[in-house]
Amino acid sequence: MRFPGLPHLVARAAALAPGEGRAVLGLAGPPGAGKSTLATRLVAALGERAAYVPLDGFHLSNAQLDRLGLRSRKGSEPSFDVWGYEALLRRLAGERSRGVYVPDFDRTLDEPVAARHHVPAGARLIVTEGNYLACEGEGWRAARSLMAEVWYVDAPDEVRDARLMRRHTGNGRSPEAARAWIDANDAPNAALVKASRARCDLVLEAEGRAGPGD
Repeated sequence: MRFPGLPHLVARAAALAPGEGRAVLGLAGPPGAGKSTLATRLVAALGERAAYVPLDGFHLSNAQLDRLGLRSRKGSEPSFDVWGYEALLRRLAGERSRGVYVPDFDRTLDEPVAARHHVPAGARLIVTEGNYLACEGEGWRAARSLMAEVWYVDAPDEVRDARLMRRHTGNGRSPEAARAWIDANDAPNAALVKASRARCDLVLEAEGRAGPGD
């Protein structure tokens, strides 16, 4: 997946990082738009100055989703621990003396996993990504207040759809089950996220054939 003007985006991200302390850059956008791809490219380009923190680490566990009756809506806005995410961003914004371990989501296990990523003490820019970072819910607004900028990452609907089909079938769903999941879950999630586009500081559209990630 290509992002037009990637060197310019790297320079804009680098300019957010303060000489002292930390800044947070958020990447929002619908499922399959390329948020994690852009986040990892920015972090790779910025090197030790930046670190990656995905919202997906704050998916509720399957046990909690079952308790709440949300298993069929996994990935929807209420299926995340938004206050845990906000608390981590607040800690990262203020922590200067030690590294911090952060969680991720394992698509093979279909569960969140602890401490997959590490934010070194010297990182000056946190690049975080997730569908709902510019949404209007109370917890999302609190998290957004900790971000210097939020960029909206998008891709044509047909590209996102093909990417989501490859993702879901690659993780064990039949084509029929993947189609049903996209229509019943990913599509309404995308509609909610698209409503947040105007609240972002920059809008980007990825180009090219989508791969299996996000």
